[in-house]
Amino acid sequence: MTIKRPEFAHSSSLMHKLRLTLSLGLLSSLLAMGAHAQSEPAARWLDPAQDMQNLPRDAGILFWSGDQQIAGFRNIALLSPVRHINRGEQVKALPAAPRDLSSVSYTVAGQDYSLQDFMQQNHVAGLLVLKNGEIAHEAYGLGNREDHLWVSFSMTKSVVSMLTGAAIADGYIGSVEDMVTDYLPQLKGTSYDNVRVRHVLQMASGTDWDENYGDPQSDVATSPNDMLELVAFMGSKPRVAEPGERFNYNTGETNLAGAIVRAAIGNNLAAYLTEKIWKPYGMESDATWISHGPNAGELGGCCISATLRDWGRLAMFAMSNGVLADGTEVLPPNWMQDSTQASPASANYGYLWWLNGDGTYRASGIFGQGIYFNPADDLIIVVQGAWPQATGAAFAAHRDGLFNAVANQLK
Repeated sequence: MTIKRPEFAHSSSLMHKLRLTLSLGLLSSLLAMGAHAQSEPAARWLDPAQDMQNLPRDAGILFWSGDQQIAGFRNIALLSPVRHINRGEQVKALPAAPRDLSSVSYTVAGQDYSLQDFMQQNHVAGLLVLKNGEIAHEAYGLGNREDHLWVSFSMTKSVVSMLTGAAIADGYIGSVEDMVTDYLPQLKGTSYDNVRVRHVLQMASGTDWDENYGDPQSDVATSPNDMLELVAFMGSKPRVAEPGERFNYNTGETNLAGAIVRAAIGNNLAAYLTEKIWKPYGMESDATWISHGPNAGELGGCCISATLRDWGRLAMFAMSNGVLADGTEVLPPNWMQDSTQASPASANYGYLWWLNGDGTYRASGIFGQGIYFNPADDLIIVVQGAWPQATGAAFAAHRDGLFNAVANQLK
């Protein structure tokens, strides 16, 4: 199957030249800026039995719509090269302790909305509420079931943050103060000299990068797909600020974060995730991770596909600072606390986590993917969705309103 790229995309910027058009430029624009606002269609539902006939065939991922979008998000592994994340023999139980959320209400633009309104308004494919490690609420939409994988987009960045921590705990990476060039020596003599791993995790290397989606000559539209070529491209960019001083959302740099971990551990991210977290923590299902090509490494900034409940388990792993049931500490002490502290360059960003400023934090992805972490109340909310546009203030307002309303209800 060949999927036609958008007319403005350059052939050199295609992430996958085989079956799915996911150019670095397209992904970057999706991750950072989103599509232009569109009229909002009614919430959709698609029988999974119809997925094969609805798989996207003639548009890039930004332009999937209706049934194509749902089928594509549910079946990324049929459209793109992926690496596999494998479950183990033991599954971590998620006991059910249902809470009545029928009275949950939030307000957007002067109008009140219910939980059911949120499911329809934000085109929700899955909603999971975990309170004290138990399932307080679980609901599905768009034809999804509990065994369906769903693409996560930028939520994957936060997984890379944790894998960086695991590599530090294992001694593969000395600390976040190590130089990027210790692991990617190809960048010696470039603007990445004196840039630390910490700066890359905070998207504050000071290296020039243009994420202007509307400009076909911007970095996001012209940067190469091949990882070796991408490293060279990143090294060609001039420095515009001292490392650590300026936050600049940079998807190319996020892929460097993944490359640093791969270089340090001498293996692929999916294999490392499998052995360090997925198997030992007790994930229920296998998952996939989009790669740069059929035989290439994973994207550092995008596209693990997993079930709703396994994202819940992964969130529990994060909120426990990476401690397994047997007491094994996968992450360094205080890693998650350090990761969710405001960086000098941005009060809203840590080590590839978004910060809410009130002790809660998020992993977020375009088209409505998100995890809300509330450590003080031992509350996790996972949402999978198919917004009709990549980002939008109205959709975000509903998401945040729902998160806060559920948190208030379950205090």
